[in-house]
Amino acid sequence: MAVAHLLIQLISMAGNGVGACRVQIIPAIIFLQLLFRALGADGASSFSFTNSCQYPVWVGVLHGASSPALARSGFYLAPSGTYHLAAPSSGTWSGTFWARTGCAVDSSTGRFTCATADCGSGDVACNGRGPSPPVTLAEITLAAPGSGGQDFYDVSLVDGFNVPVRLAPSSSGGGGGDCHAVSCAGDVNAACPSDLRVVSGAGAVVACRSACDAYRSARYCCTGAYGSPAACGPTDYSQVFKAACPAAYSYAYDDASSTFTCFGASSYDVTFCPRS
Repeated sequence: MAVAHLLIQLISMAGNGVGACRVQIIPAIIFLQLLFRALGADGASSFSFTNSCQYPVWVGVLHGASSPALARSGFYLAPSGTYHLAAPSSGTWSGTFWARTGCAVDSSTGRFTCATADCGSGDVACNGRGPSPPVTLAEITLAAPGSGGQDFYDVSLVDGFNVPVRLAPSSSGGGGGDCHAVSCAGDVNAACPSDLRVVSGAGAVVACRSACDAYRSARYCCTGAYGSPAACGPTDYSQVFKAACPAAYSYAYDDASSTFTCFGASSYDVTFCPRS
């Protein structure tokens, strides 16, 4: 309140023709703008997880190479369950969240494994291991370097699909960016081409592979001669994912409609099986 009151006083003095203040008003406003940005650049303070699926999920957490590990790298989330993780106090962090399904401990080996998106750690905690595709990813970078403290986030189907997910900033500090929720709420498994389906022992489609994972083709993986945005565009397979989830990444260079930004969000909410 004190900072806001000072700003009002400065603007009022400038409007009344106070000569000294006319000289000082621009530096003062610049200072206050920098102050507001510095306060907002502390980044999100927490991540909140909600399981709106009718089945349990085991959340996986993977931090980026230059980011610290969060307090948990994996945890159980019952239907209607919620969980919270604190973000690093530095305000800068990058990483990925995902849901594992069909998990259990093998009675013969004692290892914890999952039917989809298993991280291969043999435990509920992923301990620095990433998921096996197919998997729906919620990706986020807090206070990205060179962005003035802006966050970047997305939902990615580049590695396939297993569970619907929504990623949303809970509030915005007003510093800029879209600050919109990004969601993949569609049932990609229902629309999955037959050659990309992952089917359970009971015959149900439990996940949908990406064409890259299924065929290891440079065309589908955007590698080699196709390793640039100009050379690698959407395919018939990626358009299946895009039709079901228009805001999510459907292939590696699907940036234009799938990267979201926010400045000053206090936290981020990850919802599995969102309604929209």
